[in-house]
Amino acid sequence: MFTIEFLKKEHEKIIEVVDKVEENCISIMNGRELNVNFYRVLIEYIRKFADSTHHKKEEDILFKYMVDNLGEVAEKLVKSGMLTEHQMARYYVSELENYLNDYEESKSDKSKVQVLANAMSYVNLLRIHVDKENNVVYPFGERSLTKELLSEIDSEMKSKIKLEEQNEERRKELLDKLFSL
Repeated sequence: MFTIEFLKKEHEKIIEVVDKVEENCISIMNGRELNVNFYRVLIEYIRKFADSTHHKKEEDILFKYMVDNLGEVAEKLVKSGMLTEHQMARYYVSELENYLNDYEESKSDKSKVQVLANAMSYVNLLRIHVDKENNVVYPFGERSLTKELLSEIDSEMKSKIKLEEQNEERRKELLDKLFSL
């Protein structure tokens, strides 16, 4: 199914970023200075692409069809699982930004450790989250939704992707910055 394959490809890119964040946190623990710009770029990337683009496609298209058509199991899986985890990810990013702002002003160890803690909380959550979506949620949706609904989902997804193409250059710029900092 086009939609699921596309979302999985986006997951691959997101996991590359997550791995880079972990690498950056480890380097800070090993004495490297906290690079505020790295985390500013990271926050923008997460908000614009991992969340507003990727998560929104899941929430507004695939998950909506699952909840609307697959009953209580889908309702629990999506609303109590995936959507809750999306909210948790947003919380970690918000806290990361709050402590990063504080770190810029104070250079305190407390703020620094909280930047690392929230960054790593995001990393750990996303790894588990992506694994669940790829190996449980997506296969359940693909297996359980009718061919007609899957076709509608693919059609909506393709339209959404077409609209997102205007932001592709910025996504690449952010990735290039993240991997060069």
